Amino acid sequence: MSDTSEGLKSNEEIIEELTKDLENSCIKIDEKCTSNDNNTQSSTESCNLSDDSCERVKESSDDDKCETQDAKNVNISADLVDEELLKDREVTLSESEKEELRNKAERLKNEGNELFKSEQYMEAISVYTQGIQTCPLAYDKERSILYANRAAAKSKCLQKESAIADCTKAIEINPSYVKAYIRRAQLHEEADELDQALEDYKKVLTFDPVHAEANYAVRRLPPLINEKNEKLKAEMLGKLKDLGNMVLKPFGLSTNNFELQKDPSSGNYSVKFRQNSS
Repeated sequence: MSDTSEGLKSNEEIIEELTKDLENSCIKIDEKCTSNDNNTQSSTESCNLSDDSCERVKESSDDDKCETQDAKNVNISADLVDEELLKDREVTLSESEKEELRNKAERLKNEGNELFKSEQYMEAISVYTQGIQTCPLAYDKERSILYANRAAAKSKCLQKESAIADCTKAIEINPSYVKAYIRRAQLHEEADELDQALEDYKKVLTFDPVHAEANYAVRRLPPLINEKNEKLKAEMLGKLKDLGNMVLKPFGLSTNNFELQKDPSSGNYSVKFRQNSS
């Protein structure tokens, strides 16, 4: 009897063996999953390498004067100028050193102009930026020209928003800079921001009343602005009508039950309810 009992395993021992087998099984499964993860990671790394090779910029053709959109976004952040840093630098500069830096900035501007003429717009942006970072803050005219020229190069690379910002900076530095107003007006118009474009053209006429392009624009743009506003108004009313019909439908009504009537004397509108005919 005692021999038989000695051969039997206790509940604790049975549970321990089962637990041990389960643990071993889990370890094997985990090792298999880890191996799969490593394979997946290797595959991902391979894909990333493939993607990286795909993202390399191909050599541009004669018609492709600017880089890809991702490269342009990098350049937009790279052309920022820290004016506080420039202020700190100039504290220790003598007048002759400032003049030397101005001359260097002038050479960079001329280099940028040559790059622009040869349609190397991204290179021109980079060189104009170097000029802005070089030119002392005291030389307002030179700095405003560098900003305006950089805006022209950016516009060629379809960096419209950044180009407008450069024109605005040029105007802040030199508020009577007609060329910067004209360039910003053109960019606003290209972006379908007609009201802003008209304001810039009007500003030009305060400095140069006989400016041909500005005079033509102040006659040309108002009808286009009115047409655009009417179109926007029609779209808005259409959306409001759809919303009104959705709200009124549960009550058996629609916007056709309401009629806007304009008072000829005041120009105000009143709403008149009209019952559907039975």
